[in-house]
Amino acid sequence: MWFTNITVYQLHNAQAIDSITLHETLQAEAAKPLGNTDAKRLGWTPPAGRASNAYLHESQGHRLLSMLKQQRMLPPKVVKAAVEEKVAEVEANEGRKVTRKEKTAFKEQITEELLPRAFIDSVKIDAWWDVEKNRIIINSGSRARCEELLDLLRETLGSLKATPLSTQTLPIRAMTTWVGDASHRPANLQLGDKATLKAKGDDGKIAATQVDLDSDEIQQLLESGRQATNLAITIDERVSGVLTDSLQLKGLRFSDKLIEQADMTETKSDDGDDAIARLESDFFLMAHALSDTLDSLVHMLGGETVREVAAEKGTRPDDSHPGEQIGGFEKEEPLLKEAIELVKRSPRDKLTVSKLQRHFKIGYNRAAWMQAYLIQNGHIPDHYAQLTP
Repeated sequence: MWFTNITVYQLHNAQAIDSITLHETLQAEAAKPLGNTDAKRLGWTPPAGRASNAYLHESQGHRLLSMLKQQRMLPPKVVKAAVEEKVAEVEANEGRKVTRKEKTAFKEQITEELLPRAFIDSVKIDAWWDVEKNRIIINSGSRARCEELLDLLRETLGSLKATPLSTQTLPIRAMTTWVGDASHRPANLQLGDKATLKAKGDDGKIAATQVDLDSDEIQQLLESGRQATNLAITIDERVSGVLTDSLQLKGLRFSDKLIEQADMTETKSDDGDDAIARLESDFFLMAHALSDTLDSLVHMLGGETVREVAAEKGTRPDDSHPGEQIGGFEKEEPLLKEAIELVKRSPRDKLTVSKLQRHFKIGYNRAAWMQAYLIQNGHIPDHYAQLTP
């Protein structure tokens, strides 16, 4: 259990929840197999895999949980070809041009028909909840996947206020300074041999690998106005990775000493062959090392930025989608009126979550909430009920 790419979120006013209650809450929202009409589904899964029924592992305030994302892979070109064939057939038989509205209806109908036969892709995303530091660290470099996990956790707990970790000094400014002036590098920071340099207002970038970052060539690029947007670093001689301008750490590598310590712990354990025991041991060592690394990194960047977060029913942050706040979904979902109008135009028993997703171009959780609202208020029958708002 060693994370490879991490995205860090800071929790705000997080309510205390004990491990037993949290485990039961996660288990209640466990991943379920995709239905024939589902395009995507999210749920919690045991971090140790099928060999375990534990949805949470905890050690000294460090919690490990995992989300399973299941998605039907239906290639757009397959749908497009089927729609074009349908359009051609109608135009030939009826001697008229098919309208754009009809094409959209054909696309939705064909997608519904093809979904049950589509290949299912499953991805497990791990998250580490540092209770003492009020942080959630997700093992993914994809912001979209991270937000899906936070959405699911928010729905599971009822409320969760989380914002991406930010610091007083912008990473791009600090990285540029570290490369350009060795005297300003922190004592516990070592530069690697990789950096990405980009000029202000220019889409072009230079990816330097296996180079001496103190070389004249690199220094000349910095003097010409380029800035470091990615930088390979090692902190405290324990953790290495590439720091990005969005404060993510990618391509994590842990010191040989730490890996040897994990191997020794397994050898000394009576459960040395137990995969679950190994996972918990590795997670404990990794969490402690990464927690110290993040503290050091934040300190190098001038400390955390104090951010004001939206109240439970206050103004949402600019970067959240219209139906979501940091604290949870607004009860006045802005798309509900349009969804009710869609009910009037569609067969009431065919308004699936996947159809809502495609029609409004929204995520699974938001679409499932909307469908549940429509069911609860009698707009559609409960044949596809999946979530209670």
